[in-house]
Amino acid sequence: MTPEHERLQAAQVPATPWKKWGPYLSERQWGTVREDYSASGEAWDYFSHQQSHSRAYRWGEDGIGGICDDQQLLCLALALWNGQDPVLKERLFGLTGSQGNHGEDVKEYYFYLDSTPTHSYLKCLYKYPQAEYPYADLVAENQRRGRGSMEYELLDTGVFAESRYFDVFVEYAKAAPEDILIQIEVVNRGPEAAPLHLLPTLWYRNTWSWGEGTEKPVLKLGDPGNWGSTIEAAHPLLGRYWLHCATAGPLPLYFTENETNIAKLFEAENSSPYVKDGIHDAVIHGQKDAINPQQIGTKAAAHYRLHVGAGEGQTVRLRLTQEAHLQAPLGDDFDTVLQARRREADDFYAALTPFTLTADQRSIQRQAFAGMLWSKQMYRYGVQDWLRGDPTMPPPPPGHQQGRNRQWRHLDSADIISMPDTWEYPWFAAWDLAFHCIPLAMVDAEFAKQQLDIMTREWYMHPNGQLPAYEWAFGDVNPPVHAWATWRVYKIEQKLTGQGDRIFLERVFQKLLLNFTWWVNRKDREGNNVFEGGFLGLDNIGVFDRSAELPTGGTLEQSDSTSWMAMYCLNMLEIALELARDNPVYEDMATKFFEHFIYIADAMNHIGNDRTQLWDEEDGFFYDVLHLPNGKRIQMTIRSLVGLIPLFAVMTIEPDLLRRLPNFAERLQWFIRNRPNLKRNVACMETEGVGARRMLALCYATMGRARPQDKLCRLLEKLLDESEFLSDYGIRALSKHHVEHPYVFYANGQEYRIDYEPAESSSGLFGGNSNWRGPIWFPVNYLMIESLQKFHHYLGDDYRVECPTGSGQWMTLWQVASELSQRLMAIFLRDGSGRRPVYGGIAPLQTDPHWRGYIQFHEYFHGDNGAGLGASHQTGWTGLVAKLIQQQAEYSS
Repeated sequence: MTPEHERLQAAQVPATPWKKWGPYLSERQWGTVREDYSASGEAWDYFSHQQSHSRAYRWGEDGIGGICDDQQLLCLALALWNGQDPVLKERLFGLTGSQGNHGEDVKEYYFYLDSTPTHSYLKCLYKYPQAEYPYADLVAENQRRGRGSMEYELLDTGVFAESRYFDVFVEYAKAAPEDILIQIEVVNRGPEAAPLHLLPTLWYRNTWSWGEGTEKPVLKLGDPGNWGSTIEAAHPLLGRYWLHCATAGPLPLYFTENETNIAKLFEAENSSPYVKDGIHDAVIHGQKDAINPQQIGTKAAAHYRLHVGAGEGQTVRLRLTQEAHLQAPLGDDFDTVLQARRREADDFYAALTPFTLTADQRSIQRQAFAGMLWSKQMYRYGVQDWLRGDPTMPPPPPGHQQGRNRQWRHLDSADIISMPDTWEYPWFAAWDLAFHCIPLAMVDAEFAKQQLDIMTREWYMHPNGQLPAYEWAFGDVNPPVHAWATWRVYKIEQKLTGQGDRIFLERVFQKLLLNFTWWVNRKDREGNNVFEGGFLGLDNIGVFDRSAELPTGGTLEQSDSTSWMAMYCLNMLEIALELARDNPVYEDMATKFFEHFIYIADAMNHIGNDRTQLWDEEDGFFYDVLHLPNGKRIQMTIRSLVGLIPLFAVMTIEPDLLRRLPNFAERLQWFIRNRPNLKRNVACMETEGVGARRMLALCYATMGRARPQDKLCRLLEKLLDESEFLSDYGIRALSKHHVEHPYVFYANGQEYRIDYEPAESSSGLFGGNSNWRGPIWFPVNYLMIESLQKFHHYLGDDYRVECPTGSGQWMTLWQVASELSQRLMAIFLRDGSGRRPVYGGIAPLQTDPHWRGYIQFHEYFHGDNGAGLGASHQTGWTGLVAKLIQQQAEYSS
């Protein structure tokens, strides 16, 4: 057991809070729903990036490369100034949803390089230009460009020309749970010496201005030592800390208040001359009266004036600790601890990863884990208080209380949660979170379990059983993958430790029963086991906005929604069977989910004569069906993931389990004998597969060689066709069939159209920053790989399909799954010419030695060339590549 494994065990005891401090600070708090108190709900406009320099946040904090405690009371992050910028660089800049030609987009370069699960060691990199940051140029040019053009990125502006920038490396190493060593290394990559103002900043989240009766904390000048200067921090709940700052000479320490500059923003009188942007005014404008001469406040910074030679580096050291009188806080033991934590991080990941991994694979996997662990954020949002407003503030306008999330007043979050992306999506999303937990369970099963557990708690789950979707609309509907993730995390931990956490499994299962019932009651209006679902997280995959009222009226019977529910049934069945090993009561629950699955499968596979069912026998594909108010049904013949998701509904059952659960087995046999009409075109329990296993699946398949009449075979023919779904880099969200055959639908004189779009979206749906009309997405690809493995588990090596379609190359389904894994991993791996497809034609990221080793884990990827698209740091579900790398290495060995 490595030292980090020991810390993970110790962290489960409150007396050793190794996780109390971590990278729980978001990269963006401005422009979020939480900070929006407008009548119209225009969050991007209500609290802008420009205001963020001077306006105190209500619900959270942001910073560059920062850390905070697990209640986000005390925060520490970087501030920088290159002598040219109009503002102090305290947070990352990006375009809002309306400013970008493809929606919101961060316009900075930063990389999460390392993290242990207890955050005993952390490392990140921020690339800071030496020339003036082109804020106005980025906004103007992206607004000028239309949706048919590429985004205008920071590298395109020329601000990094001749490598005139600083690499700012930040490392954190814990000597003890609340004793944190901080090393900041600044390297000048340019051809000439350049100045840099480095301001490590310590501040308290403002909890005292909102009328909650919170006692105000204080930062003040501490006793100096022979190592430098000290900031003393005292909080009524958090206690006392000291930030020791190393310096060889006098070090200016600036103090102000983390309070809004009302005079600047709202032309009213400030209660104090010392406000949030005081340090900015002191450094950039030389306004020394903007900082408190008494050296006391709630926000403070140490001001290091560096002059860094060309190609050289300078290092600054600090220590945040509860120890006031360390003899030499920045002395010899600093190096000892830092080196030890680096080594222990290496040991932890060496114990995790197979020895067969290449150096490139190890680097990608390590950075994927780092990105996921850096994306943990303290998320505070009390919807009731947010709707009502604060006692000391003007009441929100009437429209605010009738707007967003008004039906979720019970939701009250104050937890460390895994975020999809700490800039573009600094808020949890229910189905994203489920995928995050798979790779997270590999490094920290306790945290992964806690993530799944809290989403079903009464202060998150709606009283009607719905899980909250995401901050912009908790009432939207995400795919019901929570049970799948719960089962997978349970099995991952069981494999790693030899024992699964049955208490966790049972607790989440009980709450998911409520959620399952919500789905059945709310999303199957006609009671025919065909579900509407709505949005389902796939944004613009359909011809209509599926989260809004249909322009035709009526309802959309969704192949994907119905398939997700079939998968949900099987996930719950699998969990119930596991729990039934110890408690026979769960055999009855297993029977319930088995029967419900059979009814859904029958509804999906029933073949009508009028081509208005979900399954189209002629095309061999599943489609959505539009059910008009006049009773007419129209099949929406779009070849997309909607028609492939039925493949996800598959499970196998071992014969030993049926022998151990005779009551369940007997009920299955009764159902098979007495409901023969429901077996039609449904892969069911009746036929034994390899190892006498049984299978349940929506897509019928027969033992032996794949037969053209099997639904599985017919779907795989399109899935594995390179002129349809199969790309060199995974499965596309929309078939290339729609390049020459766009789908067009007319309603009320308006054209609704679907074209194959392999890159950024030309549609404005959901802000235009997401595209499911062609690109490759990791979460659904991962589910496809897992599903093919399950089919192989039942069908065995005799069942082979042509892969790619038309190639004459026949593969088992296990080999097909492996092929898809290899294609997904190829997005990040260097090819024969040393280039990574993820970076396309971006020269520095492909060839520059100071860029090419760092990985960005994008939201989705170009359907034809694998280039990264969308949010650039959505390690959340793209972090699944860490699991794929692990699986492929294990299978190979």
